[in-house]
This record gives sequence, C-alpha cells and structure tokens, in this order.
Amino acid sequence: MIETQESITAKLCSFARACHSNVGRKKIFDDYLAYDLMGKQEFEKIGHLIQNDFDLRNTDENEDFETERIFSELNRYIAPIPLSRIAFAEQKLLEFAEKYKKCQYVICGAGMDTFAFRNDNANIKIFELDHPDTGRYKRERIQELEWNIPKNLVFVPIDFSKDDMNEELLKAGFNPDIPSFFAILGVSYYLTLPVFEQTIKKISELCRAEGKIVFDYPDETTLREKNAERVHTLADITEKLGEKMLHGYSFAEVNSVLDKYGFEIEDHETPQMIQKHYFDGRDDGIKAFENIHFMLAYREESQ
Repeated sequence: MIETQESITAKLCSFARACHSNVGRKKIFDDYLAYDLMGKQEFEKIGHLIQNDFDLRNTDENEDFETERIFSELNRYIAPIPLSRIAFAEQKLLEFAEKYKKCQYVICGAGMDTFAFRNDNANIKIFELDHPDTGRYKRERIQELEWNIPKNLVFVPIDFSKDDMNEELLKAGFNPDIPSFFAILGVSYYLTLPVFEQTIKKISELCRAEGKIVFDYPDETTLREKNAERVHTLADITEKLGEKMLHGYSFAEVNSVLDKYGFEIEDHETPQMIQKHYFDGRDDGIKAFENIHFMLAYREESQ
C-alpha cells in the first residue's frame, strides 16, 4: 500500500491516544483500542518517525524507538489536541444521544477512530466517512484483529475532492429526519474558510431533524510571528508531513458561517477553558495549545 501523508497525520493522532492509554497518568481520554487498531508495526513506525524529527526519509522499520526519548516531544506538540478534542466531542455526543435516544453520528474523516467499537449504545447509527484508501486500510486491520463490525456502523468511502458528501451519505442509508451529530475534527487546520463553509452548508442542506456539529479550529493568531514557539513548530511538523496549515479563523468568522446556515453556538471552548477543563494540575508537559478552540453548534428542526 502506498502511504499517503494524510494517513500519517491520522496515525500520529492514533499514536498519541494509544500512548496515553497505555502509559499516561490521569487519563484525559482513554482510547483503549487505539494501540490494537494501529498494530505493533505501525505503532513502532510512528514512534520512530517522532524520534527522528518527523523526517520521512530517515525511518528504519527494523529499529525500535525509545519511549522515554519521544515523551517530551509527544506531550508538547502532538498529544494535547487529539486527546482533549476527542474527550470534548464524545462527551457532547453522548449527551446528544441521551436526549434524542435514536440518533445518527457522522464522523467526517474518521481515520483510525475507535468509537464504534467502544460504543455500547445500539441506538446510535454511526457513519464513518473517509478516503477509500484510509478506509480500506482500517477495514483490513479490523479483519486481522477479528473484531466484529457492529450492525450500527456504516463505512462510507468518499473522496472529498470529487464526491458529494450528501449523496454518499444518503446512498449509505443516512436519514435526514433523524437527529444527527456531525464531528469534523482535525480538518479546519488545512482548509480556507470558504472551503470549510461549504462543509457547514452541505450539513445544513442534508438535515431536516435537529442537528449538531462539533469541530476544532485554529484561531487568527496561528501564523503570527509572535505566537508561541510550539504553535509554529506544529505547523512546521505538519507541513513536513505534507499537510500545510493555511491560516486560522477568527471567532467572528466562525460565528458568521454558522449563523448563515442556521446554526447557533452552544459551547465554545477557548484555549484557556480547554486548559482548565482538561490539563490543569498535570506534571507531564501536556498543556492546551495557545491557538486551538473547540466549538459545538446546533440547529433546530427545519420547518
């Protein structure tokens, strides 16, 4: 299989969740299936990538990485965002599912997400949207692990650059009249605001029942020269791996896009709030990123 840069960054997030689950103290989020889904070979490969300064040209799959050598860099640059945003998103999803009983959960760019295999609520129908190559790799791993695919899980192969998200979801059995929760995590960093707006527009056109969207976004300070060192370092890392962060959005821009398509902000977690809710009191170097926000928005049933 030809490895895409996109799948590498997804695996970095999985690696962070797996490491935190296996050896982290005071769990922010326990993705206890992350390591199994990755497998030892991919886990070792990503660990070695971090150990070698994220240099894709300098990796040796036969060489083990040293956990202690990468911990500081992992906790400083990689772990904070995926750990806190999945904790935030899944808590909001479970509250949504409790309120509406029967609902749909759409994961845009699912990557190596394990929710469907940790979930015990059969009333949540889960749609995992991802590039055909990434989805194929994940299904192969599931088969190797001999996991049973839940009846309420639907894989939706999609090339977002070519395919219509709404058409693919409807073909896969999505019901616009059932309350739906959309997760768009780790995506906005690489999209201009107009492109991100199109995703919000598509969701607004698709849903007739109550709907919510959860997403994270970098703010307008992201590429300023005087921003924190690690903000620029993370941007350098992702660019080195083939995904360049374009810029950040201001709160006013985000609010304007949501309002345009009938969504109201229900919860906005600023960097300071994320620090307080997920990281205060830790001594392992994991702290909220200075430029990252979480957003939960809702729209009432269409008339």
